[in-house]
Amino acid sequence: MNLRCFIAIGISEPICLEISDLIDALQKYDADIKWVKPGNLHFTLKFLGNTPEELLPEIHGSLLAIASSLEPFYINIYGTGVFPNKKYPRVIWAGVKDSDIMIRLKYALENAMSLLGFQKEDREFDPHLTLGRVRSRKGILHIVNELDTVAEKDFGSIHVRTVRLMKSDLRPGGPEYTCLYDVPLGRENKP
Repeated sequence: MNLRCFIAIGISEPICLEISDLIDALQKYDADIKWVKPGNLHFTLKFLGNTPEELLPEIHGSLLAIASSLEPFYINIYGTGVFPNKKYPRVIWAGVKDSDIMIRLKYALENAMSLLGFQKEDREFDPHLTLGRVRSRKGILHIVNELDTVAEKDFGSIHVRTVRLMKSDLRPGGPEYTCLYDVPLGRENKP
């Protein structure tokens, strides 16, 4: 059986609350946006998609090897914006400041997962938290203007101690995520 999987970094509760407050403020504009539920906020490092269940132990082994080579690190959630641009936004996001180690982790995962048959991502990795996906232009000008007021907001830091293999089940009310493996970084991963 195939599972819909991705590799991610979780978000701490204080950051989730900060982001949730921002999403609540943006929702007052009644724009046509599918907002991410605060409990579902995460940094996607590698989307695997349909993943054969029998590959899970190999994926776990690769995650253990990569995680043991990195010590826990901090990332700062900073700023907001839209992809691809303000004129035609499709994704609303919060960004990451000083993300070099996160980018190295991403590319280590890309290489390891390609050895297991998953396609490498072609585009450059731009670490971000997806806050919402724009469905139509309704109310979008208000959202873009409001995001400009928090374009340099500091949401705080996250101490990244683990990398997670997640399963995503698509439901009518939105996706439900389940953590299959929570792999500690660095010394915490060694016997």
